[in-house]
Amino acid sequence: MDRLPTLRLLTIFDAVHRLGSMQLAAAELNVTRPAVSQAIRALEEQVGVVLMDRSVKPSVPTEAGERLAQATRSGLRQIGDMIEEIRFSAGVAGRQVTVSCTLGMATHWLMPRLGSFYARNQEIMVNVQAPPTDMPAFAAGIDIALRYGAQAWTDGWTEKLFDERVCPVGRPEVIERLGTLRELAAATLVHVRAPRSHGWAGWTDYLAAKGLGRPRGPAQLFDNYVQAVQAALDGRGVMLGWRSITEALVAEGRLAALPGGECDFGTAYWASCAPESRQKPAAAAFMEWICEEARNWTTGDG
Repeated sequence: MDRLPTLRLLTIFDAVHRLGSMQLAAAELNVTRPAVSQAIRALEEQVGVVLMDRSVKPSVPTEAGERLAQATRSGLRQIGDMIEEIRFSAGVAGRQVTVSCTLGMATHWLMPRLGSFYARNQEIMVNVQAPPTDMPAFAAGIDIALRYGAQAWTDGWTEKLFDERVCPVGRPEVIERLGTLRELAAATLVHVRAPRSHGWAGWTDYLAAKGLGRPRGPAQLFDNYVQAVQAALDGRGVMLGWRSITEALVAEGRLAALPGGECDFGTAYWASCAPESRQKPAAAAFMEWICEEARNWTTGDG
């Protein structure tokens, strides 16, 4: 056992391999990027081989690194599964559920509705995690993932929550000054950094879908939709208002939707329960509740 590297180093290495970036791993683990780099080098010293090929940017695992990553992932999963079994046997796991979703989904759709879940399930605690990659996924300890995409996920029990729509929104006076959809490409647009692999459409995609060319006006750029919403509320520009994020603000009159601006990219929100969590009472209760909540919201009853 003395030959094994510390669990901290293996956990950091697993995050780098899983996310494909030291920067993203640092964000997920709430440490600095240099700390991640130092940990990888320390692990390489303990193992005695190079694990990351730094001749390319971003660096990629070597053959030895891939082999160690597979073993580490398997080992961490076994440790996580055993901890969950211990918690379950102690009666803890049955009283809590951990949900992974985007920061925007958590802030503007899920959290405002959790009160109704607690009213029905007073003995269950919901832990909400928003990954820095903005791509919720099943990792150790995650019971349910709320994800956006064009097709249902197949890595767990999955239910469709609602179809997603997008429409340009801004403060009422900003939308009034903008006038028509034809003026949109030249307006000040609020952009959100989102990797295309995550499926989120940006302004370029939207304007192309509407036949309006490319953005040619001033731009405001943010890392997530929570920041973008605040910029729109401050009157700093027009943002792409995803239904799950801005519909309540439009209903309150704090934001206004651009007439004729709605666009359907054929995407939806889905709730997926991890296979190992399907028999967990708290997870089953949450899945039942969120599907009902989504139906009520879609029909206007929620």
